[in-house]
Amino acid sequence: MAKLSKMSQSNYSPETLMMGYGYKPELSEGAVKCPVFQTSTFVFKTAEEGKAFFEMAHGKPGNEGREMGLIYSRINNPDMEILEERLKLWDGGEAAAAFSSGMSAIATSLVSFLKPGDVLLFSNPIYGGTHKFIHFMLRNWGVTPIGFNAGDSKEKIIDMIRQENAGDALRMIYVETPANPTNDLIDIGMCRDIAEHFSNAEKKVYVAVDNTYMGPLWAHPLKHGADIVLYSATKYIGGHSDLIAGAAVGSREIIKTIKKSRTVFGTMIDPHTSWLLMRSLETLKIRMEAAAQNAAVIAEYLSNHPKVTKVYYLGYTEKNNPAQADLVKKQYLSFGAMLSFDVYGGEKEAFQFLNNLKHIKLAVSLGGTESLAEHPFSMTHADVPTEEKNRLGLTENMIRLSVGIEHHRDLIDDIEQALKTI
Repeated sequence: MAKLSKMSQSNYSPETLMMGYGYKPELSEGAVKCPVFQTSTFVFKTAEEGKAFFEMAHGKPGNEGREMGLIYSRINNPDMEILEERLKLWDGGEAAAAFSSGMSAIATSLVSFLKPGDVLLFSNPIYGGTHKFIHFMLRNWGVTPIGFNAGDSKEKIIDMIRQENAGDALRMIYVETPANPTNDLIDIGMCRDIAEHFSNAEKKVYVAVDNTYMGPLWAHPLKHGADIVLYSATKYIGGHSDLIAGAAVGSREIIKTIKKSRTVFGTMIDPHTSWLLMRSLETLKIRMEAAAQNAAVIAEYLSNHPKVTKVYYLGYTEKNNPAQADLVKKQYLSFGAMLSFDVYGGEKEAFQFLNNLKHIKLAVSLGGTESLAEHPFSMTHADVPTEEKNRLGLTENMIRLSVGIEHHRDLIDDIEQALKTI
């Protein structure tokens, strides 16, 4: 088990704690940075110790107050444990679990609390991979998904659940906010109220929030009533487009349940990726702040361009959707660095723009140091039915832009020359 350093007992800010929280150099030959513990298994001092560790790992009684040691890297590993100690800090969670990808974090967390016969209430629109998991995998698992749209009132959603006779079976509310790629917002506090409305002494309705778009810096869903915060750690947490990972943050009991499933499914993160994420967490704040500053300038440029019909950016919520303006102030600490925009025309014009970018990379994903552009309608949301995409505002002329940390003038110049080709 990773021993917490003295730094963990301090009141330092998260960006300070990222430099050493959870790590004791004296246990690793004095190395300033945590080594990569690239091993599959760990040696027990005695057979009795091995027995006790396995009992603790499986939640059996008899070892209360004892600290579980290292067993096997599918269960625990020093790099993974120290990473998890740091992942919980920005969100203010009691514990965290790290995964091999964002989808493994989502899938493992959801099936940890959903069983056949349960109902999952989810927000629209959501990431294409999550959409497929909910509509196909969970449905095959025997879970009934019921969707609602951003902007739907609490009363409307409660009435919808009642009309579906789903109140007794509702087990979890899953939301992605801001929505990908429209930046529509969901009120997490409202979701908590709905969850409480359908919870009782025998059944708790959980609220899970995919916070990937805002990262752990700009939004803290646990403070607004969420039980589980989920991330594709590939994005802002990793931040360099060189790894795949996921994370879940919540209470000790919730994460304990999720980790039990993770051990069975084998969806844990590996030691080297854990080490890379610890490296990335040290620069998370300065990276994200630089990207947000760039995004504000680029959004302003796009909003005044004659070939751009609409800009989807949190900073323009009051203009695009006045009813959600107060929600931006309540839930978010920044307008973020993700924006989408519609160009005049359709898919042909959108592709023309994308094909003529010279610096900005034509690639999916987001949150890296470099800027990326893609076509949500045909790429990240390709498997979402066309009728559903049209209904939710995903257009064929929409470009999604993940703004990086380059000089904003260079990014604008690249966007401008590409727009000229339309």
